[in-house]
Amino acid sequence: MLGDLFHHIETLSTSNWFYLIIFVIAFLDSMIPVVPSETMVILGGVAAGQGDLVLPLVILCGAAGAFTGDTCTYLIGRRYGPWVERKLFSKPKSQARLKWASHQLETRGGSLLLTARFVPAGRTVVTFTSGVTKQPFHRFVLFVLIAGTAWAVYAAMLGFIGGKTFADNHFVAFAVAFGCALGVSAVLEFVRRLRERSRAARSNETSDAPA
Repeated sequence: MLGDLFHHIETLSTSNWFYLIIFVIAFLDSMIPVVPSETMVILGGVAAGQGDLVLPLVILCGAAGAFTGDTCTYLIGRRYGPWVERKLFSKPKSQARLKWASHQLETRGGSLLLTARFVPAGRTVVTFTSGVTKQPFHRFVLFVLIAGTAWAVYAAMLGFIGGKTFADNHFVAFAVAFGCALGVSAVLEFVRRLRERSRAARSNETSDAPA
């Protein structure tokens, strides 16, 4: 069944309609974290590597979708933040993510928007929280434009290199590129957790120090 599904997606990825699909999926993924935008951009890169699509257009569609989606998420957070928070972020885990994002935006600002784009689900929380906390819009737009472009280049190039390397096997090219993307996301998340623990430890040491 999965093989048939991938075959259909592979066939679709060689069509010019796939540019629109990349844009739409990247747009939706900014607001609905379960939508696999990396998958679509990587598949587009694979198709470009095998000569079926044009790499700059794959990157452009991915970056445009990511930028538009991130901006809409920010505006939703800014305009309807409390209502959305009650409906979609009511669980303790979601609340913890919002508090984390709010604190990180205060301390790291724009750099968080750059790194969060490469962590699925993390980018949605960060862009939404940026709107809720009313981060300056012009500054937000600049950072998500840079982040979305870098993300699209990264994902498309992974697929493109895989497509060139495994020109005779679309599935292997995608699997290798997607595995690399998962590995990078896992490393980023691991580093983030280590930094959080280090900050917490330093904070505890400071609070325990004698006055």
